[in-house]
Amino acid sequence: MSNLPNFDIVALAASAGGLTALIEVLANLPADFKAAIVVVQHLDPRHPSLMAEILSRRTPLKVLQAKEGDELIPGTVYIAPPNNHLLVNSDGTASLSQSEMVHFLRPSADLLFESVAGSYKERAIAVVLTGTGSDGAMGVEAIQKMGGTVIVQDNKSAEFPGMPSAAIKTGNVDFVLPLAEISSALITLVMPHGSS
Repeated sequence: MSNLPNFDIVALAASAGGLTALIEVLANLPADFKAAIVVVQHLDPRHPSLMAEILSRRTPLKVLQAKEGDELIPGTVYIAPPNNHLLVNSDGTASLSQSEMVHFLRPSADLLFESVAGSYKERAIAVVLTGTGSDGAMGVEAIQKMGGTVIVQDNKSAEFPGMPSAAIKTGNVDFVLPLAEISSALITLVMPHGSS
């Protein structure tokens, strides 16, 4: 049995209520998590974001605000900067784009998920957390079409169930889980069996 990870990337999307949800998921992942993590959290574009600092204090993983050309390293979390779309390339690097807003949003979970689906295909996991609106729903279809795996926070545990419900309604979802179970599902999926 090979000890290669089954997945290379986890893309998380959140909006309203997202910081609490992201802390809950990331705090419970091990420092040697075998996939890179990319995050779109809708933020006020007029303010610099403290997300990376806040999250890095709450998780054993390394947390960075993504920069153009960053190499996506396992066990590291890359957060879309305010007012930038975050995309991933098939060579495992990050791109930032100020291209048009999608559904009035920049960063857009849909664009992130679509780029992750195109670049990583079946080796990608997309996670939709609490948020208003429907960002991420188009993206989960792309992830699923390319053979990736989709996890959605259940409506009951989501502070704002708009984004999770929109994703669930597409029918392109593998797991609908309470927030408290998402990190253990990610560990089970990503960490090779036989390695602790």
